[in-house]
Amino acid sequence: MSNDRIEKIGKVKLDLTHYPGEDYYCDGEVEDELLEIARNYAAVEYQRIIEHRESWPILYHLSPLRENIVEWLPISKEMKVLEVGSGCGAITGALARKAAEVTSIDLSGKRSKINAYRHMDADNVTIHVGNFQDIEPDLPCDYDYICLIGVFEYAQAYIGSDRPYESFLNIIKRHVKQTGHIAIAIENKFGLKYWAGCREDHLGDFFSGLENYPEGGVVRTFTREGLLKIAADCGFTEAQMYYPYPDYKFMTSLYSDERLPQVGELSANLRNFDRDRLQLFDEKKVFDTIIQEGQFPLFSNSYMLLLGPALEEEYVKYSNDRKPDFAIKTVQRRTMRGKIIEKHPLSKQAWGHINNMAKMAGLLTERFAGSGLAVNRCVLKEKEDGTPYLELEYIKGVRLEELLDGYLERNDVESFQGLFDEYLRRISCGEEKPVADYDLIFANLILSEGAGQEWHVIDYEWSFEKQIETKEIAFRAIYCYLLENEKRNRLNLDLVMEKLGITQSDAEQYRRQEMVFQQYVTGKRMSMAQIREAIGHPVYTVEDFCRGQERMAQRDRIQIYEDTGRGFQEEQSFFLDETMEEQVRITPEGMLELEVTIDRGRSALRIDPCSECCLIYLQQIRWNGTQVPVKGRQIQVNGFKVGENTYVFPTKDPNITFSLTGMQGEEKNLLQMSMAVTRLPEETARHMQKRGLF
Repeated sequence: MSNDRIEKIGKVKLDLTHYPGEDYYCDGEVEDELLEIARNYAAVEYQRIIEHRESWPILYHLSPLRENIVEWLPISKEMKVLEVGSGCGAITGALARKAAEVTSIDLSGKRSKINAYRHMDADNVTIHVGNFQDIEPDLPCDYDYICLIGVFEYAQAYIGSDRPYESFLNIIKRHVKQTGHIAIAIENKFGLKYWAGCREDHLGDFFSGLENYPEGGVVRTFTREGLLKIAADCGFTEAQMYYPYPDYKFMTSLYSDERLPQVGELSANLRNFDRDRLQLFDEKKVFDTIIQEGQFPLFSNSYMLLLGPALEEEYVKYSNDRKPDFAIKTVQRRTMRGKIIEKHPLSKQAWGHINNMAKMAGLLTERFAGSGLAVNRCVLKEKEDGTPYLELEYIKGVRLEELLDGYLERNDVESFQGLFDEYLRRISCGEEKPVADYDLIFANLILSEGAGQEWHVIDYEWSFEKQIETKEIAFRAIYCYLLENEKRNRLNLDLVMEKLGITQSDAEQYRRQEMVFQQYVTGKRMSMAQIREAIGHPVYTVEDFCRGQERMAQRDRIQIYEDTGRGFQEEQSFFLDETMEEQVRITPEGMLELEVTIDRGRSALRIDPCSECCLIYLQQIRWNGTQVPVKGRQIQVNGFKVGENTYVFPTKDPNITFSLTGMQGEEKNLLQMSMAVTRLPEETARHMQKRGLF
């Protein structure tokens, strides 16, 4: 291998041995924007940039939450990692911080440069630019971890085989140690979000995964059993399935078959950062039902399939959407000593937070002595590099929140009040002492199983060396309890406030204090929900449509998809607006004329003229001023010919595909189209099809 094909950006090596010299796919101007950010800004500034620019691609590529999907893996400084499909480096940094050596592969030169500039201080990263099949024969066969994060679903696009997914996995298998692991993160095509009205992540349409991709294409996602069958067919005998929530892209919790979610845990379900969506039902309520029925693995939105020897990790929760001082993760693992809980800092600034929790455990234990409220025992430990972490005992039992919910559901007011009174009695012990757990909410208390039932405080992260009145802590517990589930609104808050001796003025003050506390925790960073709102893709409910409040103009928007080598994908598409006369205009004769600039590097275009069944007369298509024959293989439609250049589309997703193979291309290319679009009632279009009129 000649060194003249190796470039360096900072300490990162770019291996261009197999780079063809141009990128076969590109997301357009946003990649230039990302490159400018990577060159000129430090990673600590990314959150501010994300909040300021209000852009889905910026969020997707730069959010530090993207790293969560691999940060939990027990990769050590002696290990080698292969990352296939590294893109703009969303997870490369996390791997580089953990491993001895990281080999990344990506087809795009520009994306690889973005990756390199982001992590230019990492001297253990080599990025191979080019086609995976060209690079693969040069790779060693001793990797400890191989990461396929958002990659496996594209195997059909670049593996020439009748069984591309099995073939791809068998190729990958050759490069992992016998004791190593392959990590595959992928959407579940049966994910609940798709049933609830989210568009399919790759195609951008409704229900295509659930319908097993009737329109074809190169992308395929799988159910849990489908993934496990592929692994078994490739000879893997050891496989662990993990369940990232809300999905693998912005994971905040990771579940496993040994630690599945509990009722009430899954509430962050509006995740339509990239496009609008329907909301056909309340996903939180349906998740609760699914959990009660033991069906969560079937409907998890994403999967993380780990092939190789079983790991100890059973559950991980990330709290890194806060300011760095409080960024931590919680891990449940099984050991030879049984299950344990650990809390780790995710930044050096958070070391003090971990140390403070250990200190608070001792002070709270003293305060609650004799109260019947046991503080979860913890031991402060250190890693080899001096990083502190907490090891806590694992408590098996039922959360106080679940018991209270049960009484409410049965309308057993007396038992609810009795349990709440017992809660008040226990937490009020030692109220006069200068230490308090501000977060003594019902979810943080577990009643252990068996005889001599004990109450355990399992989380005391937000404890302070000051006095806080019991009524304030109890009001906050009730306030949080009601906010988390509207079914709890049957609880009479006025009676609770009367029991606590809280006035309306007190309650308003406590609510203001809660806002101040949340800002203290987050450092005034925008939450993911706030970022979603800022990006601005709406959520339409069934009620919206029943009341006729859907945006009718949406039907008239023209959408253009660009194939950059990975097939047609939603993230590589854009809309034309009829209010923008430089792009679209209606002639006096009623012809729809569009004129749009297309960047170099596209192999095909797909024009979706509307979102209704329709009749289309294609008058003319020009590419850089040259007329393109409507007849022949250059133009394909998913409708049926009924006359000269005239087609009926009995589908609400009509599209015209324009192959650019053999077309003269420039850096900037001009596409011009003239057509007449007549919408048809669906019944009419279907009737014409059924009667064989075309």
